[in-house]
Amino acid sequence: MTRNLLTLKNYNQDEIYRLLSKALECKRKRSRGKIEDNLKGKTVALIFNKPSTRTRVSFEAAISHLGGDSIYLTSNDLQLGRGETIEDTGKVLSRYCEAIVIRTFSHEDVEALAKASTVPVINALTNNHHPCQALADLMTILEKKDRLASIDLTFIGDGNNVCNSLMIAAAKVGINLTVGSPKGYEPDKELVDEARSFITGVNKLSVTNDPKKAVKGADVVYTDVWTSMGQEKETKKRLSDFKGYQIDEKLLKLASKDAIVMHCLPAHRGEEISAEVIDGPKSVVFDQAENRLHVQKALINYLVANGKK
Repeated sequence: MTRNLLTLKNYNQDEIYRLLSKALECKRKRSRGKIEDNLKGKTVALIFNKPSTRTRVSFEAAISHLGGDSIYLTSNDLQLGRGETIEDTGKVLSRYCEAIVIRTFSHEDVEALAKASTVPVINALTNNHHPCQALADLMTILEKKDRLASIDLTFIGDGNNVCNSLMIAAAKVGINLTVGSPKGYEPDKELVDEARSFITGVNKLSVTNDPKKAVKGADVVYTDVWTSMGQEKETKKRLSDFKGYQIDEKLLKLASKDAIVMHCLPAHRGEEISAEVIDGPKSVVFDQAENRLHVQKALINYLVANGKK
């Protein structure tokens, strides 16, 4: 059976650490100017039905750095836009390419694509999950804190796809995660319970509506936009509902003295995070963004270059 990355649910702690170790190795090699050709003669299809900066560029750059080729496709470039099924698309692309990366709306579409494909499928974001982002987040925390186990991580904001994948990732590697969201914006309770089922140590996953309580003593403070793609009509209401949830200097003072600040980007400065914080000494936001590149290389190495099944 072909190995995919649809969520981190089916990846155990050892596999996650192996991916992180490989990502760190890729970063060291790039800093030394070492060229790799693990993907020479191989092609990866990139299906993007949502706009992207970091995800698209990091995947294209990663594939190029590994000596491979990528084909960027939108629904307008494919017969998907004219009614062809996602399953048929997967079957055909599997005949041409060694992997398929997809960024789209419905997570069910990604699952259907993976079921029909005979090559690895990587979820580059759906409305429900963003596993590639979560891996880059873990890599960044590991770099900055030299460990993952027992780290106190706080996510402030909407219980969205980023939060969902972060909950699963944190549970698997022993991070204590607190999610601080306004009422009505908490992560789905079923997914919270499922993430808790992955905990094998003493770490905890908790959800609160109090941002101050959530941030208190945190080693890592993480936020995301309050209005995601497709929610633009809700912007005015969300700005009101999320009042008091901005990561600013005042809220950050409640975290630990050596806390770091993360954001998956793009950031709406002055909304979910202040300019002073994102540009301040505690921010590791742009290191976090860079790490998307190294994680994508590690993933491609694992799923494609080494022929893992």
